Amino acid sequence: MLSPTSSTTKFSIKEATVQDLQLAFQTNQLTSRQLVEFYLNQIKLHNPILKGVLEVNPDALAHADRADYERREKPPGSLSRLHGIPILIKDTIATKDTLNTTAGSFALLGSVVPRDAGVVTKLREAGAIILGKATLSEWSHYRTFDAPNGWSARGGQGKNPYTLDEPCGSSSGSAISVAANLVSVSLGTETDGSILCPSSFNSVVGIKPTVGLTSRAGVVPISPRQDTVGPICRTVSDAAYVLETIAGIDTFDDATIEASKYIPKGGYAQFLKKDGLRGKRLGVVRRYYDFGNDTFLHETFKLHLKTLRQRGAVVVDDLKIDNIDEIINSQSESIALNFEFKISLNAYLKDLITSPVKSLADVIAFNNENPKLEKMEYGQDVMVQAEKTNGIGEAQTQALLNLTRWSQDGFEKLMKMNELDAVVTPFSSFSNILAIGGYPGVSVPAGYDNKGVPFGICFGGLKGSEPKLIEIAYSFEQATLIRKPPKSGILTQ
Repeated sequence: MLSPTSSTTKFSIKEATVQDLQLAFQTNQLTSRQLVEFYLNQIKLHNPILKGVLEVNPDALAHADRADYERREKPPGSLSRLHGIPILIKDTIATKDTLNTTAGSFALLGSVVPRDAGVVTKLREAGAIILGKATLSEWSHYRTFDAPNGWSARGGQGKNPYTLDEPCGSSSGSAISVAANLVSVSLGTETDGSILCPSSFNSVVGIKPTVGLTSRAGVVPISPRQDTVGPICRTVSDAAYVLETIAGIDTFDDATIEASKYIPKGGYAQFLKKDGLRGKRLGVVRRYYDFGNDTFLHETFKLHLKTLRQRGAVVVDDLKIDNIDEIINSQSESIALNFEFKISLNAYLKDLITSPVKSLADVIAFNNENPKLEKMEYGQDVMVQAEKTNGIGEAQTQALLNLTRWSQDGFEKLMKMNELDAVVTPFSSFSNILAIGGYPGVSVPAGYDNKGVPFGICFGGLKGSEPKLIEIAYSFEQATLIRKPPKSGILTQ
């Protein structure tokens, strides 16, 4: 077993980036087996408290041995950046192996998926090691909004490693585990805020890609219109490496064909530029900067905007999205998500080889029949509302038209009229705007409040703007270097 810092190699695994790990592999300071053993030990030590990992892959060490063999046998430089790197994936992302895919619910325990999810196929082809499944807000927080963030029946209550409070959801375990050094990098999914929010709360980097840039095939769905799969990592560079590995066409997800036009030749790592902010036009929508009487947050984000300017960005302040009140106060997103959830979940369940449940109605019945197992005091009102829908009627059609119109007349108009490269907002407060239009966003650590609670800064842009967002996020990250690991005392309480 390798210690956090090996006395013989002086190489520290904790907080190591993908680049650090690859260099350690190449210089024979570390093997994939040692790395997996280290993370398995970290999980054994800290997961009973943090509950970020739902299941560990029993074949992870065998996969690590294969990676070590390939590294010895293949020519230097022939392997991908993620070769031999352990990765934890959210428990909505299917793996055709001994791991379960359950969305955190006992209703899907023992179900058999037909194939790996599209993103998992790409990870395996790159030589990454699937370390296990991360916990989440059950059913990606689409059973009920009354359950706490980061809670699932199978995984229990996930905890923020900085505070032991709620971690935000729904990709909570992915963020918890990366933040607490239980794994190198992870995958999450987002429908509305589920990558950006836990990334902000757990002081990690999250990329919410343009919808369709990464495949959703084999992912327990909410909405094919809004769902996206993206990386959650400790650094922007690691997130870029994961994104360029998982992006691309998957014949099982038609949306990837259209979105593939956005993928830059040469991948995303080329946009990791320290001067990436130079010449960028960043918009500030002041509505998102109302921190009430919190002087600390006011001053922190004022300093961050100053940093953006000092690094060569043009900050266009005092902007307003014309239809923002209509977007925030409307039920159109909920109306759309409800019927989309029922249709897409039924299709996912029907595609399973075996499953205890074959429809949303079956899931609701299972929960009612197992109230203690599924902790039914939290209820399942969101699922029940979704089950009541009956396809696309007049209200559903109008809701979809509203979302399209608001995106075009709101965010897109704002971006184009002001010639912006991105909008910059605190926390994950902008996730709703990015969600309804399928736009990308990147969350980067931005500080810690007086109680030690982490918070992030978010850069959001138009579809396909990931190259610009990575340039901006990386430049900001390198200018500030704010992120720090959780205090070891909290992890051992």
